[in-house]
Amino acid sequence: MTDELPKDRPSVLFICTQDTKEEEARFTRAALEAAGVNVVHLDPSVRRSVGGAEISPEVVAQFAGTTIEEIRALGHEGKCQEAMIRGAIAAAHAWDADAPLSGILAVGGSMGSALAGALMQSFPYGLPKLIVSTMASGFTKPYMGVKDIAMMNAVTDISGINTISRDVFRNAANAVAGMANGYDPDTGPIKPLVLITTLGTTEASVKRIRQSLEADGCEVMVFHSSGAGGPTLDALAIDKDVALVLDLSPTEIIDHLFGGLADAGPDRGRPALRKGIPTIIASGNADFIIGGPLASSEVQFPGRRYHEHNPQLTAVRTKSADLEKLADHLAANVRDAKGPVRVFTPLRGFSSHDSAAGHLFDLSVPGPFAEYLRKVMPDHVPVTAVDCHFNDEAFSDAVTAAAREMLAAKA
Repeated sequence: MTDELPKDRPSVLFICTQDTKEEEARFTRAALEAAGVNVVHLDPSVRRSVGGAEISPEVVAQFAGTTIEEIRALGHEGKCQEAMIRGAIAAAHAWDADAPLSGILAVGGSMGSALAGALMQSFPYGLPKLIVSTMASGFTKPYMGVKDIAMMNAVTDISGINTISRDVFRNAANAVAGMANGYDPDTGPIKPLVLITTLGTTEASVKRIRQSLEADGCEVMVFHSSGAGGPTLDALAIDKDVALVLDLSPTEIIDHLFGGLADAGPDRGRPALRKGIPTIIASGNADFIIGGPLASSEVQFPGRRYHEHNPQLTAVRTKSADLEKLADHLAANVRDAKGPVRVFTPLRGFSSHDSAAGHLFDLSVPGPFAEYLRKVMPDHVPVTAVDCHFNDEAFSDAVTAAAREMLAAKA
């Protein structure tokens, strides 16, 4: 089938079930073709096979290691969906290996969006990905994950072509076709990739570190550790050839331990360590838990110090006992490390909130925390306590020097 497609046009994978959305699929396919791209229609229908798709339901089932008849016989939509997701991902990657794709467009409801989201998440960052979905006006995280997936609100139900859906489908087709025509997976010379976590309250120090490493010839990606940034860093650590991780903001771990809003789960920070990527851990923003509005934070975290960052977010001051739990958690993560690890912590404040000009300043905490870190960290992991504030040049200089040493050793 790939030999039949014009070679001078980019190819877009189009995901839409024809058993329930035949009219919409045909309209959107025509819009894609009119926009100047080859269309590779992947049809994961279960109820019936309509025909005309480059990757038919039968082919999807085959790539799942079964037949469409056996999938239909399951008689359970969840089990059918699981098989079709598995087959769709395998079939899409097989096509891409033979004739590389330049974009993916999907049209669907909750089931179609779930399949499309899983498939798109299996493709690399940078490849254009768009889902037109009835779910786009609500909770989108399950479909997007941590990948660069865009979602467009279908507005009306995906049930026929009307004056709204016509424009939505055509706009989506034009958008993906435009992105596909501009897609270039060749990004030029490969630079050592460094991943960093931070928040605005430690940006002063992290900016100096980033600029220094970029001047050294590294590509540096910075992630906001507010719930999604850390997991994205973890996913990139798995997917890409990462030279160094600078996990300089354990906020998402603190929030996991104490119920803050940026809880990123128990495995936050572990993928890079388990993969053996050289890692520097620092205690930026360890002075606070991210709570909700001030009134609710006072109920959830009674007897603390609070700083109302904005009406939706409150920085809740951590105590020494809290940071001992953080140290225990970090030490447990580090014990699984297959590569070199270094730990840095400041002795004069963890963030701009925890400074003489801030609202949560407490000099009694950093020193005992540094001592406890030394106590619980494995013997082979050096803990460096720097007698300055996290945002001081002395701290960023110390981290940068260690980063350069670890990059040189890896090279």
